Amino acid sequence: MTKTILITGATDGIGFLTAKTLAGEGHTVLLHGRSADKLEIAAKEVGGAPETFRADLSRLDEVATLAGKILARHDRIDVLINNAGVYKVAETRTPDGLDTRFVVNTLAPYLLTQHLLPVIPADGRVVNLSSAAQAPVDVDAMRGERALDHMAAYAQSKLAITIWTQELARTHPDGPMFVAVNPGSLLASKMVKEGFGVAGNDLSIGVDILRRAALSDEFATASGRYFDNDAGRFAPPHEDAAHPAKVAEILEAIEAVISANLKENGHE
Repeated sequence: MTKTILITGATDGIGFLTAKTLAGEGHTVLLHGRSADKLEIAAKEVGGAPETFRADLSRLDEVATLAGKILARHDRIDVLINNAGVYKVAETRTPDGLDTRFVVNTLAPYLLTQHLLPVIPADGRVVNLSSAAQAPVDVDAMRGERALDHMAAYAQSKLAITIWTQELARTHPDGPMFVAVNPGSLLASKMVKEGFGVAGNDLSIGVDILRRAALSDEFATASGRYFDNDAGRFAPPHEDAAHPAKVAEILEAIEAVISANLKENGHE
């Protein structure tokens, strides 16, 4: 059975190759990217006439608009793969004064997911890109009130997306399935090359696990869990994810920051 699958950050790296793999299997693939030119090129290479959607995920108002465009064209999204992410960026602050890493890696996928949930069926799936790099979340930094270096912001943002993944699973016990996945450390993506200066490992390692998370039976009952592809198994995330007070503080901060930002930018 073919699925309709939306992949963010689909113009290069794991996102692009996952889209190409899924399109090759006959699925309807929706590609998101920040650059219209790159989206056009990616669509041709992915094949299968995929739809494309452009948005800068560092701007939450653009994320809200993106969701609206998708909803206007689709009444069912079987799988949402929140793949887009950043590590080392030239501008660590968005024009609104927020931390770019937190916005792209944590807040944007949360906002997009919340908007699209009405069209994701109970047997649908939300696959979120996490990382082996996870660190306790500084909610003041998430609010834009404290500056962090690249690694600290990245690691905190990845724990934050892992935490909201498990919380949405908890509050949606009847589905869809929400899972956080570390696709593999230091894979040969643009982010790894630019951030760490190394060629990286075979991207197919990450593509395989994202495809399995999106479609395979082994993930059918994985909602709320974290899969560590370095170890090849489900594993506990950072211990803060099991601390109810910390989890509640992070979720409250995520929702407050998004709400305030959208209001400031005319999206009530």
